[in-house]
Amino acid sequence: VQLQASGGGLTQAGGSLRLSCAASGHSVSSYVLGWFRQAPGKEREFVAAVNWSGASTYYADSAKGRFTISRDNAKNTVYLQMNSLKPEDTAVYYCVADATAWGRFSPKNYDYWGQGTLVTVSS
Repeated sequence: VQLQASGGGLTQAGGSLRLSCAASGHSVSSYVLGWFRQAPGKEREFVAAVNWSGASTYYADSAKGRFTISRDNAKNTVYLQMNSLKPEDTAVYYCVADATAWGRFSPKNYDYWGQGTLVTVSS
């Protein structure tokens, strides 16, 4: 499975961005898909995950109420809609996929990683 993330960029506090991540090489329709992020000088942290059907989701406390994860299995793609962005959301965002990681929030639980897309939120 290869993952290609896109949609990062520079925005002001309070703005919005939508990240996309397209999978190739293998269908991920039965996989858990998610997003992690890593800010400068910090450890990589879980942001959100969605189950195979899109009916169930998990969010980090920092993302609840502001971020929405969704997926389109026909397009082998996962999305992260980010609203009300804050400077502390500045990080490289990584999309992830795994067949069995539902309910798990450690980076080590996810086998497949995208290359990362940089999100910068100015104050």
